Amino acid sequence: MKKEIYITDYNCVTPLGFDVSSNWNHLVEGKSGVGLHQVIDNQEAFYASVIDTEKLEEEFKNNFDRLDFTRLEKMFLLSLKPLVEKHEITEETAFILSTTKGNISLLKNQTELPEGVYLSKLAQKIADYFGFKTKPIVISNACVSGVMAIAVAKNMIQAGKYKDAFVIAGDEVSEFVISGFNSFQAIGTEPCKPYDKNRNGINIGEATAAVYITAALNENEKFRFKILGDSAVNDANHISGPSRTGDGLYASIRNAMTEANITSDQIDFISAHGTATIYNDEMEAIAFNRMELQNAPLNSMKGYYGHCLGASGLLESIISMESARHGLIISSKNFKEMGISQPLNIIEENRPASVQYILKTASGFGGCNAAIVLEKC
Repeated sequence: MKKEIYITDYNCVTPLGFDVSSNWNHLVEGKSGVGLHQVIDNQEAFYASVIDTEKLEEEFKNNFDRLDFTRLEKMFLLSLKPLVEKHEITEETAFILSTTKGNISLLKNQTELPEGVYLSKLAQKIADYFGFKTKPIVISNACVSGVMAIAVAKNMIQAGKYKDAFVIAGDEVSEFVISGFNSFQAIGTEPCKPYDKNRNGINIGEATAAVYITAALNENEKFRFKILGDSAVNDANHISGPSRTGDGLYASIRNAMTEANITSDQIDFISAHGTATIYNDEMEAIAFNRMELQNAPLNSMKGYYGHCLGASGLLESIISMESARHGLIISSKNFKEMGISQPLNIIEENRPASVQYILKTASGFGGCNAAIVLEKC
């Protein structure tokens, strides 16, 4: 019999706040971090979700005595610190970092490759600060990285490689990322509208998030969520375009639910990827319908946070668990009129709900797709 693996603690740093409670309260009020920001010099402003740098610096100085960290590293440290203070790090504790681009901003105006731009160096720097004793694990698989990091922690603990794990995920809004998405003509000229008929593209966002995962429970936990199943499948369709038939996402959901041993009608809530691009939203709708999940309440958090790349899957999993804890599903912001060919039960207003089983999905460049099933215990 497999070990039961649980998420028992989490934290996040986003434009809506530097802890989970402030984020949750702002979400309930319908506030969004998305606004116009000048990201690239001498170019027009883009809609993005960006953390106020002055507030970030102030928060960091109040919590740390060292200043030799990049902006992204400061975000990582702030998200992880409360968890490390509550849970012991041992020789059997894993440290997993999820990101797509890491310290990519260090490359600006450089003729040589700075050491900090290597993801392994970034992970080691964070690990060394907190005194982790095992070699860091880096998960960098486009925009499914955050969901996959949870799955990797679960599977490694079940396999006996580790006793517990700290998982962090993060990316920042940078000129590199904005330029890349803009070259695809994928950046929206207004706040993004996932699944809506009048959507016109994504908003990039930034955040860091952290979770503590363990097989050993104690009585002091405020909550626990069992990781029932996970899967990641690549549809090998295109370097940036998802499969039109939703094959990879469909297979990921099917596999995760098979491992979880639950049926489609047991899923109480879906936290979807929902980027507000035509191809992504349509592909998800097809995959969910193939799994007969069209009636499950569903939202996308991109209207609040933008697309936070490697952080999105972990951050949105945390908000999903908060929804279950509070018995309230947050509306899918900016959605008004169905803009997909298959029916979905998209949440238009905050809705009270009893949530036991959560399905979290993600999809990304290169054809990657991932899904996890969580159970509130």
